[in-house]
Amino acid sequence: MSADVISADATSADAIPAGVVYEVNLDLEVAVRAEYLGWLAAHVAEICALPGFIDARILEVTDPAPAPGRASLCVQYRLTGPEALGVYLAEHAPRLRAEGAARFGTRFTASRRVLALLPERSGNTG
Repeated sequence: MSADVISADATSADAIPAGVVYEVNLDLEVAVRAEYLGWLAAHVAEICALPGFIDARILEVTDPAPAPGRASLCVQYRLTGPEALGVYLAEHAPRLRAEGAARFGTRFTASRRVLALLPERSGNTG
């Protein structure tokens, strides 16, 4: 599965240096995978429309392989900086997280982490 990229503003996404990556790792029942992916695309688009979000990628985790009967997804959001993430966490995250929980209940779990981008160095691109 290739990554789906959802951009807040496709014309300027590459021009803005992303200072923070907010990563959400999802473990869900295979039985709800298709429905969850449909919901997730709209959910991520709603988040990317918020101030400070640059874009997001929806990825399927292949290694380590999920447990039998499970699927693993990862969403990586690029933000302009920690301030934008703070506003999201304080003002929007509780409602948006509650929507997913109301729809899918215990059929999924989410863990989150925040990554800071290191300054680019010549010859250190990958």
